[in-house]
Amino acid sequence: MSGTDGFSGIVENRGVEQTIDGHIIACCASRDNRAFAFATGEGDVLIAPRETLRDTVTWKTVQAHDGPVLALSADVSGAGFLTGGEDGRLNRVSLEAVEELGKGRRWIEHVACWSDGRKGVIACASGKEVQLRDAAGTTVMRTLEHPSTVSGIVFDAKGKRIAASHYNGASMWFVQSKDGSPKLYEWKGSHIGIAIHPAGDALITAMQENELHGWRIADGHNMRMSGYPTKVASLAFTRNGKWLATSGADGVVMWPFFGGGPMGKPPAELPGIPGVLCTRVSTHPQQDIVVAGFADGRILMIDYTTERVLPVCGEGGGMVTALAFSADGCTLGYGTEEGRIGVVDLAGPA
Repeated sequence: MSGTDGFSGIVENRGVEQTIDGHIIACCASRDNRAFAFATGEGDVLIAPRETLRDTVTWKTVQAHDGPVLALSADVSGAGFLTGGEDGRLNRVSLEAVEELGKGRRWIEHVACWSDGRKGVIACASGKEVQLRDAAGTTVMRTLEHPSTVSGIVFDAKGKRIAASHYNGASMWFVQSKDGSPKLYEWKGSHIGIAIHPAGDALITAMQENELHGWRIADGHNMRMSGYPTKVASLAFTRNGKWLATSGADGVVMWPFFGGGPMGKPPAELPGIPGVLCTRVSTHPQQDIVVAGFADGRILMIDYTTERVLPVCGEGGGMVTALAFSADGCTLGYGTEEGRIGVVDLAGPA
């Protein structure tokens, strides 16, 4: 990374940073791209309006949960967000209010939603159960039972299927089906995170054993991706599904999903920070760009076709724990374990 030492990055001219109390567990943009939110281990959600993104005075802190926020997602529409917490509540959070959509006896550890702009589905995971709710969030359409605690949930691109990772594999359900049984994708071990190919071709899980496992959705054919020095905490497909970007090494590991890959093909490794682990990755929705966050707080933006590297911010604040683009690709947000947060306006003037 010659030439980047001592340079803070593009956040200096295109964004803003601040440090708040609490570990940052997640960040994301709203569905309409008009707000960006950061969730904390203190139960707060900090919301930054898009029109005044660089003016932190306009940002608002909302007490969303009694105890840590465990999950954050864009709402099905508008400028709001969905959160799950240790208090067992599923909440709808906006600049104006916090609305409780449901409450159970167990932690809500994962929240996801799908929307095409006209209709939507909300999913939340608590223990072994995943609830599917309507777009309003108040009506439970189905409860999906799994063999063990759910460790991740993801909708496919069309919202027709939802997949959940758990011990010994993953389960895939048709959202609107009346059939009570999922298609099981089995592999022994602890599966701790999940992603689905944009075209619906493959299902990938991160494992406790410092590797990834995958299945071809059509026939269940197994795919193993190993060789990591540590667990993979973050994985994201590129915009066209050609590559799977992952953390877990001191560079960004990119698995090819073309030409018969990833089986029988070695991964590519993008430039990183020697000796410093990559802890989070996020892929740009329209361009051939991946952003990587590292254990020392630094963040790099990388063009994965040319391997050109642009620093986003310098080190500090502990490891990067949250990293996300807005759906229009115009805003990048990030957060760390020590409460350092930042947003970068990629579309506006520098």
